[in-house]
Amino acid sequence: MKDEKDRFGEKFVERAEEDHYFAAKDRELIDEMKVEFQKAEAARRKERILSCPKCPGKLESYKFMDFVLDRCESCEGIWLDKGELEGLLRKAARGPLGAFLDRCFAKDETGKKSW
Repeated sequence: MKDEKDRFGEKFVERAEEDHYFAAKDRELIDEMKVEFQKAEAARRKERILSCPKCPGKLESYKFMDFVLDRCESCEGIWLDKGELEGLLRKAARGPLGAFLDRCFAKDETGKKSW
């Protein structure tokens, strides 16, 4: 007790600084662990996406009517993402005139009109 200045003296301040230091270290470790977890989760999702849900075959992507579809190499099943079927049906229902208008008024990657 001789070492302590008073109840709210140096020892209290040192202890508070120590607590802040270790709290900051804990936050850094948690952030690092979150990043590692997100990388592992993304790799797991990518592996799951690349394998066929029906069989153990691998999926390959190809473009059809401006949509990216996935096709299994072994069972040749075609897999669509959310909203792709509706988009394909909508685009097919427009017919050749709709395709012509899409080409005429389409914008390129920079957002400018292509004509």
